[in-house]
Amino acid sequence: MAKQAKTAIQPTRSEDFPEWYQQVIKAADLAENSETRGCMVIKPWGYAIWENIQQQLDKYFKATGHQNAYFPLLIPLSYFEKEAECAEGFATECAVVTHHRLEATKQEDGSTKMEPAGKLNEPYVIRPTSETIIGAAFSRWTESYRDLPLLINQWANVMRWEMRTRMFLRTAEFLWQEGHTAHETKEEALEETRQMHSIYEKFLREHLAIPTIPGEKSEAERFPGADMTLTVEAMVQDKKAIQAGTSHFLGQNFSKAQDISFTARDGSVQHAWTTSWGVSTRMIGTLIMAHSDDDGLVLPPRIASQQIIIIPVTPKEDTRDAIIDACEALAKTLRAKSFHGEPLRVLVDKRDLRGGEKKWEWVKKGAPLRIEIGPRDLESRKVCLQRRDQASNEKSFLEKETFLRNVEETLQEVQDTLLDRATEFRDSNITECSDIATFEKYWSEEQPGWLITPWAGSTEEEETLSKKHKITIRCLPLDKQAGDEAPCILTGKPTMARAIWGRSY
Repeated sequence: MAKQAKTAIQPTRSEDFPEWYQQVIKAADLAENSETRGCMVIKPWGYAIWENIQQQLDKYFKATGHQNAYFPLLIPLSYFEKEAECAEGFATECAVVTHHRLEATKQEDGSTKMEPAGKLNEPYVIRPTSETIIGAAFSRWTESYRDLPLLINQWANVMRWEMRTRMFLRTAEFLWQEGHTAHETKEEALEETRQMHSIYEKFLREHLAIPTIPGEKSEAERFPGADMTLTVEAMVQDKKAIQAGTSHFLGQNFSKAQDISFTARDGSVQHAWTTSWGVSTRMIGTLIMAHSDDDGLVLPPRIASQQIIIIPVTPKEDTRDAIIDACEALAKTLRAKSFHGEPLRVLVDKRDLRGGEKKWEWVKKGAPLRIEIGPRDLESRKVCLQRRDQASNEKSFLEKETFLRNVEETLQEVQDTLLDRATEFRDSNITECSDIATFEKYWSEEQPGWLITPWAGSTEEEETLSKKHKITIRCLPLDKQAGDEAPCILTGKPTMARAIWGRSY
């Protein structure tokens, strides 16, 4: 038997996917666990990815008329009591502030113990989501139909006291954006819900090279207090699903609880129709699991912290300055170019490390393109190009002018390759199923993908199947809801609806 090539990440994906994921994060220097239970420190390379997500997604929000604002981190408990369904949905995850100061008490051993003092008249919940506090502001801001629509987005942190955490995917504190809007009519609010849903699908596909299934959540999986939840579901390399973004039509549920009312065109008093929508740093976890390999992180160029790494190869001191000058000159030329309307992000790695160490660090960090320039390249006016979408030992030698002329095209090739791979993987692991016997047997497989089935079952029947097989309906895919009628796999009732089932993070 041929000896298996050693990889930079141990264990490999096939050996232990959850541990491989943790090791990719460590090797890429993205984040680390914090002293605060369930929280993480996002390190510069990882935070730069989030900054790119934030900046690029924010352009979509502003292009569709939304404005950014900021609301308090602490929400009065009474606000949650006004919207009982939402409060119950998040109750077990809420962190609560009950005191407003600390008092120092000296111990016998000379140490100081800090004790909470000054109990609050009303506790505050650290926001798990902001519908209630933003709804209160909307109530103050809305008097007439002329004040609508309100199109607000907030970039913020939230806290959900998770019992089992995993960096980026599920942490007690995480970063996100949450959009909140109020509208004069139901039709406008539904249009907003669908618009933001489509923006998320486009952003994941075009920027993160992640194909998703856009669909509607079942009633059992719907956001607490929503009339409709739309989702984009991504498949990662262990064939599990990740909910990568959601958009909620809240109807008038929150506006009635928060009294977001206005004088309508006919003089009557009406309640607004509201929406909320959001994505979080979970996107980075999805990105890691969707594209990375057994040598480390793989980043799509549009979202990469740095798109091109230039490594000077300086075996002799007498050529060192000339090589570094050539690398800096190349970087300057590249930074004057743009990719999808943004200047190229280029780094020259001048650290006093061996070339092999630098190469493997940038492989593990997922840099899309690596360029090496040594004495021979300086003489021949060539560069050594390595692409992260190719094998780590694969390289090509190009005339510098040729590389410069085609660099945007090369980056787009990497972007497209990652999307094509992820799409092919997803599509090959979604299976159509039309009978309950096949459905039951499928989930006993070691690493099942997703099943798509005709579905007309009740919420209770859905929950029974979900608990039995440790699965959920990921979504009712929007492009599959108006097809041929078929019998539901469980009830036998004729239905045109289709459901995608899978295991998830």
